[in-house]
Amino acid sequence: MRRTGRWLVRHSGDRCSATVGLALLATDWAQEDIPLIQTIGLLSDRFGSLAAEALQRRRGGEQALMWLAQRVAGWGRVYVIEALCRQGAHTSRPWLLRHACDGDFLNGYFAGEVATAAHLHEAIVGTDVDDELVDHTGRLLKIMADCGGMGMTLERYPPAPIVLAAHAAHLGRQMPAVNRYVDAALIAHQLAKRSAERFGCTAEQRDQVVRQYLAVLDRQDWCDTVRAGLDRNSDFFTWFASVIAVRLHLRAFAELSGRDDR
Repeated sequence: MRRTGRWLVRHSGDRCSATVGLALLATDWAQEDIPLIQTIGLLSDRFGSLAAEALQRRRGGEQALMWLAQRVAGWGRVYVIEALCRQGAHTSRPWLLRHACDGDFLNGYFAGEVATAAHLHEAIVGTDVDDELVDHTGRLLKIMADCGGMGMTLERYPPAPIVLAAHAAHLGRQMPAVNRYVDAALIAHQLAKRSAERFGCTAEQRDQVVRQYLAVLDRQDWCDTVRAGLDRNSDFFTWFASVIAVRLHLRAFAELSGRDDR
């Protein structure tokens, strides 16, 4: 059966036959098949799910999955990241905490699993907090604040108040950057427009975090950075300025329109 699976994966010119071969390998545990499974797993939209299943059955599977996760996108990334989370994220935890979400809409399916499996609530209040961890935490919070129907939301994530407060505090110590500004504004917008219970917070906790975010976003250097970095002719800028900035009374965008709402 293994020989047949290997032959089909290596030599079949038909996707269905190659899928059958990979399914045969996914029932086995042979470590020597890991490179072959990783290679076909790079065609991840088609073969990612079975490749992830096959790798997580093998000794050394977590490292093999992490290798694949660093090289795939789209649905294939969903399958592989979910498999890493099921593995327990022992070796891959530092990578998951900093690089799991690549900005794709489909990240919503696994963001909550990453936060849980990688123990984000411990990492973000620990002693080894770097810019990559803070930035990725912002991406996770942004996704989980608005991924209902896809994956775990902040409402279903018990440590949400701890992580939100820690991220807001760390943001204030970072250098201004457009991606940091946008992520923080989107998180603050979600917090401000919905009830605190939707994020596992009390009203007091929610309001404090929103104030912390806005205090950073309204600093002059942060305002200058976002005004210089966002393309004013883009659809995103139009939407952000007319929806997010108006709702939060963001100083940078009020100054662009010649008014000061504060």
